[in-house]
Amino acid sequence: MRRVGLTGGLASGKSFVGETLVSLGCALLKADEVGHRLLEPDGAAYPMVLAAFGNSILEPDGRIGRTRLADLVFGHPDRLQRLNAIIHPLVFQEEERFFESLARREAEAHRGGSEPAHRVGVVEAAILIETGNHENFEKIWVAWCPREVQIERAVHRGMSREQALSRLEHQMPLDEKRAYADEVIDTSGTKDETRANVGAAYRRLLEECE
Repeated sequence: MRRVGLTGGLASGKSFVGETLVSLGCALLKADEVGHRLLEPDGAAYPMVLAAFGNSILEPDGRIGRTRLADLVFGHPDRLQRLNAIIHPLVFQEEERFFESLARREAEAHRGGSEPAHRVGVVEAAILIETGNHENFEKIWVAWCPREVQIERAVHRGMSREQALSRLEHQMPLDEKRAYADEVIDTSGTKDETRANVGAAYRRLLEECE
Protein backbone atom coordinates (compact mmCIF):
# COMPACT_ATOMS: atom_id res chain seq x y z
CA MET A 1 0.00 0.00 0.00
CA ARG A 2 1.49 3.29 -1.10
CA ARG A 3 1.35 6.49 0.96
CA VAL A 4 0.67 9.57 -1.15
CA GLY A 5 0.49 13.15 0.08
CA LEU A 6 -1.63 15.42 -2.10
CA THR A 7 -1.31 19.18 -1.76
CA GLY A 8 -1.93 22.40 -3.64
CA GLY A 9 -3.16 25.89 -2.92
CA LEU A 10 -6.14 28.20 -3.24
CA ALA A 11 -8.40 27.02 -6.09
CA SER A 12 -5.63 24.82 -7.48
CA GLY A 13 -7.90 21.84 -8.13
CA LYS A 14 -6.52 19.80 -5.23
CA SER A 15 -9.92 18.55 -4.09
CA PHE A 16 -10.90 17.60 -7.63
CA VAL A 17 -7.69 15.58 -7.96
CA GLY A 18 -8.53 13.87 -4.67
CA GLU A 19 -12.05 13.03 -5.83
CA THR A 20 -10.66 11.61 -9.06
CA LEU A 21 -8.24 9.40 -7.13
CA VAL A 22 -11.15 8.05 -5.08
CA SER A 23 -12.97 7.20 -8.31
CA LEU A 24 -9.86 5.25 -9.37
CA GLY A 25 -9.93 3.17 -6.19
CA CYS A 26 -7.74 5.11 -3.77
CA ALA A 27 -8.58 5.67 -0.10
CA LEU A 28 -8.63 9.38 0.75
CA LEU A 29 -8.32 11.27 4.02
CA LYS A 30 -8.82 15.05 3.98
CA ALA A 31 -6.62 16.62 6.62
CA ASP A 32 -8.64 19.84 6.68
CA GLU A 33 -11.80 17.91 7.55
CA VAL A 34 -9.91 16.10 10.30
CA GLY A 35 -8.86 19.47 11.69
CA HIS A 36 -12.45 20.69 11.64
CA ARG A 37 -13.67 17.59 13.52
CA LEU A 38 -10.98 18.09 16.16
CA LEU A 39 -12.47 21.53 16.91
CA GLU A 40 -15.96 20.16 17.52
CA PRO A 41 -17.09 20.14 21.18
CA ASP A 42 -16.31 16.41 21.41
CA GLY A 43 -13.04 16.78 19.51
CA ALA A 44 -9.64 16.29 21.12
CA ALA A 45 -8.48 19.82 20.31
CA TYR A 46 -11.57 21.62 21.65
CA PRO A 47 -10.56 22.01 25.33
CA MET A 48 -6.95 22.88 24.47
CA VAL A 49 -7.90 25.53 21.90
CA LEU A 50 -10.48 26.99 24.25
CA ALA A 51 -7.91 27.16 27.06
CA ALA A 52 -5.41 28.84 24.73
CA PHE A 53 -7.69 31.44 23.13
CA GLY A 54 -10.63 31.98 25.47
CA ASN A 55 -14.40 32.11 25.17
CA SER A 56 -14.39 34.88 22.56
CA ILE A 57 -13.96 32.23 19.86
CA LEU A 58 -17.21 30.47 20.81
CA GLU A 59 -20.47 30.69 18.91
CA PRO A 60 -23.73 30.97 20.92
CA ASP A 61 -24.21 27.19 20.65
CA GLY A 62 -20.86 26.54 22.30
CA ARG A 63 -19.02 25.51 19.16
CA ILE A 64 -15.71 27.06 18.20
CA GLY A 65 -16.31 29.56 15.42
CA ARG A 66 -13.64 28.84 12.84
CA THR A 67 -13.99 32.33 11.39
CA ARG A 68 -13.63 33.88 14.86
CA LEU A 69 -10.59 31.73 15.52
CA ALA A 70 -9.06 32.59 12.15
CA ASP A 71 -9.61 36.31 12.75
CA LEU A 72 -7.87 35.98 16.10
CA VAL A 73 -4.73 34.28 14.76
CA PHE A 74 -4.51 35.88 11.30
CA GLY A 75 -1.56 38.26 11.16
CA HIS A 76 -0.27 37.09 14.56
CA PRO A 77 2.47 34.49 13.99
CA ASP A 78 2.79 33.70 17.70
CA ARG A 79 -0.93 32.89 18.00
CA LEU A 80 -0.88 30.87 14.78
CA GLN A 81 2.11 28.91 16.03
CA ARG A 82 0.26 28.20 19.28
CA LEU A 83 -2.79 26.96 17.39
CA ASN A 84 -0.72 24.82 15.03
CA ALA A 85 1.12 23.26 17.96
CA ILE A 86 -2.25 22.00 19.21
CA ILE A 87 -3.87 20.96 15.92
CA HIS A 88 -1.08 19.55 13.79
CA PRO A 89 0.11 16.70 16.06
CA LEU A 90 -3.49 15.52 16.45
CA VAL A 91 -4.05 15.61 12.68
CA PHE A 92 -0.83 13.67 12.11
CA GLN A 93 -2.02 11.02 14.58
CA GLU A 94 -5.26 10.64 12.64
CA GLU A 95 -3.30 10.25 9.42
CA GLU A 96 -1.21 7.48 10.96
CA ARG A 97 -4.35 5.70 12.15
CA PHE A 98 -5.73 6.00 8.62
CA PHE A 99 -2.69 4.31 7.11
CA GLU A 100 -2.54 1.68 9.85
CA SER A 101 -6.17 0.77 9.13
CA LEU A 102 -5.43 0.45 5.41
CA ALA A 103 -2.37 -1.70 6.15
CA ARG A 104 -4.43 -4.04 8.34
CA ARG A 105 -7.04 -4.43 5.61
CA GLU A 106 -4.29 -5.10 3.09
CA ALA A 107 -2.77 -7.79 5.32
CA GLU A 108 -6.18 -9.40 5.85
CA ALA A 109 -6.80 -9.41 2.09
CA HIS A 110 -3.47 -11.12 1.45
CA ARG A 111 -4.21 -13.77 4.07
CA GLY A 112 -7.54 -14.39 2.39
CA GLY A 113 -5.96 -14.59 -1.05
CA SER A 114 -7.84 -11.58 -2.39
CA GLU A 115 -6.79 -8.20 -3.76
CA PRO A 116 -6.57 -5.43 -1.13
CA ALA A 117 -9.44 -2.96 -1.15
CA HIS A 118 -7.03 -0.06 -1.67
CA ARG A 119 -3.54 -0.16 -3.10
CA VAL A 120 -3.00 3.55 -2.51
CA GLY A 121 -3.81 5.71 0.51
CA VAL A 122 -3.93 9.47 -0.06
CA VAL A 123 -3.87 12.31 2.46
CA GLU A 124 -5.08 15.61 1.02
CA ALA A 125 -3.60 18.54 2.94
CA ALA A 126 -3.29 22.21 2.04
CA ILE A 127 -0.12 22.78 4.08
CA LEU A 128 1.49 19.38 3.80
CA ILE A 129 4.90 20.79 2.90
CA GLU A 130 4.79 23.82 5.18
CA THR A 131 4.34 21.60 8.25
CA GLY A 132 7.19 19.28 7.25
CA ASN A 133 4.72 16.41 7.14
CA HIS A 134 5.59 15.69 3.50
CA GLU A 135 8.56 13.70 4.80
CA ASN A 136 6.15 11.03 6.08
CA PHE A 137 4.93 10.08 2.60
CA GLU A 138 6.40 7.95 -0.15
CA LYS A 139 5.11 10.23 -2.87
CA ILE A 140 4.09 13.88 -3.00
CA TRP A 141 1.60 15.04 -5.60
CA VAL A 142 1.00 18.73 -6.23
CA ALA A 143 -2.14 20.01 -7.93
CA TRP A 144 -0.81 22.88 -10.02
CA CYS A 145 -2.17 25.63 -12.24
CA PRO A 146 -0.92 29.14 -13.09
CA ARG A 147 -1.44 31.79 -10.40
CA GLU A 148 -3.84 33.77 -12.58
CA VAL A 149 -6.01 30.67 -13.00
CA GLN A 150 -6.12 30.32 -9.20
CA ILE A 151 -7.31 33.92 -8.92
CA GLU A 152 -9.94 33.52 -11.65
CA ARG A 153 -11.32 30.38 -10.01
CA ALA A 154 -11.39 31.97 -6.56
CA VAL A 155 -13.27 34.99 -7.93
CA HIS A 156 -15.71 32.66 -9.69
CA ARG A 157 -16.36 31.01 -6.30
CA GLY A 158 -17.30 34.33 -4.73
CA MET A 159 -14.07 35.94 -3.55
CA SER A 160 -13.04 39.40 -4.62
CA ARG A 161 -9.77 39.65 -6.50
CA GLU A 162 -8.27 41.45 -3.52
CA GLN A 163 -9.31 38.65 -1.15
CA ALA A 164 -7.82 36.04 -3.46
CA LEU A 165 -4.54 37.94 -3.71
CA SER A 166 -4.42 38.31 0.08
CA ARG A 167 -4.93 34.57 0.53
CA LEU A 168 -2.24 33.77 -2.00
CA GLU A 169 0.23 36.11 -0.32
CA HIS A 170 -0.01 33.93 2.80
CA GLN A 171 0.44 30.62 0.97
CA MET A 172 3.52 28.90 -0.39
CA PRO A 173 3.40 29.50 -4.17
CA LEU A 174 2.54 26.45 -6.23
CA ASP A 175 5.74 26.89 -8.23
CA GLU A 176 7.70 26.43 -4.99
CA LYS A 177 5.68 23.35 -4.07
CA ARG A 178 6.57 21.80 -7.43
CA ALA A 179 10.14 21.41 -6.20
CA TYR A 180 8.90 18.83 -3.66
CA ALA A 181 6.63 16.95 -6.05
CA ASP A 182 7.04 13.43 -7.38
CA GLU A 183 4.03 14.17 -9.58
CA VAL A 184 2.77 17.57 -10.71
CA ILE A 185 -0.87 17.34 -11.77
CA ASP A 186 -1.67 20.13 -14.23
CA THR A 187 -5.23 21.21 -13.45
CA SER A 188 -5.29 24.28 -15.67
CA GLY A 189 -7.30 22.62 -18.45
CA THR A 190 -10.78 21.13 -18.52
CA LYS A 191 -11.99 18.64 -15.93
CA ASP A 192 -11.63 15.85 -18.48
CA GLU A 193 -8.04 16.88 -19.13
CA THR A 194 -7.32 16.94 -15.41
CA ARG A 195 -8.90 13.49 -14.99
CA ALA A 196 -6.64 12.22 -17.77
CA ASN A 197 -3.57 13.72 -16.04
CA VAL A 198 -4.54 12.10 -12.73
CA GLY A 199 -5.20 8.78 -14.43
CA ALA A 200 -1.79 8.81 -16.11
CA ALA A 201 -0.04 9.61 -12.81
CA TYR A 202 -2.00 6.90 -11.04
CA ARG A 203 -1.02 4.30 -13.63
CA ARG A 204 2.63 5.27 -13.23
CA LEU A 205 2.30 4.79 -9.47
CA LEU A 206 0.73 1.34 -9.87
CA GLU A 207 3.47 0.30 -12.29
CA GLU A 208 5.99 1.05 -9.53
CA CYS A 209 4.07 -1.36 -7.27
CA GLU A 210 4.47 -4.26 -9.69
